[in-house]
Amino acid sequence: MKINLKDLNDKIENQDYIQDLETVKYADISKSKSKIKPYAKKMVKEVVAAFKHDSLVQTQLAVTGQRPVTFALETNIINLPYANYKKVANFFEEGQEYGLNVYFETRSEYINVSHFRIDQLATEEEIEQDSDAVVDKLVDAIVEKIKVVREYKKPESKAKTTKTTTKKKTTTKKKATTKKK
Repeated sequence: MKINLKDLNDKIENQDYIQDLETVKYADISKSKSKIKPYAKKMVKEVVAAFKHDSLVQTQLAVTGQRPVTFALETNIINLPYANYKKVANFFEEGQEYGLNVYFETRSEYINVSHFRIDQLATEEEIEQDSDAVVDKLVDAIVEKIKVVREYKKPESKAKTTKTTTKKKTTTKKKATTKKK
């Protein structure tokens, strides 16, 4: 599927794309690839269906628990989340058509300082030709990001630097007063 910049922006702005959100607990997926795979399979299946219907898609898997994290697949012409769709125009020209890719997003305050990570998962051709391989790639990516989230240590806040203020010594000279006689 190819799309021009205006159509892309209009669809995202009007939320004219397939959306899905599934919520699971860490306990439901644990660290097991076999427990994550059905969710990954569903997400990839939704992306394939979106391509078949010439539609954009945003499918999310929210993992709840002590260190919540949300994984998403979005189709876009650049590795920017839909939330930043207005910035896409800075990188592309009007009037041209661009191919879509599938991007894997991770949102969590335990992923990095920006609380966000985005990576290209596949091209349209790759996901249509071998969706099972893309599912396996997605499962590996989710497992890897869960590990990062679980092991993440927040950066220590920088110790507040104390400003030492120096007062400028000011000396005032008294005017000598002369008395008139």
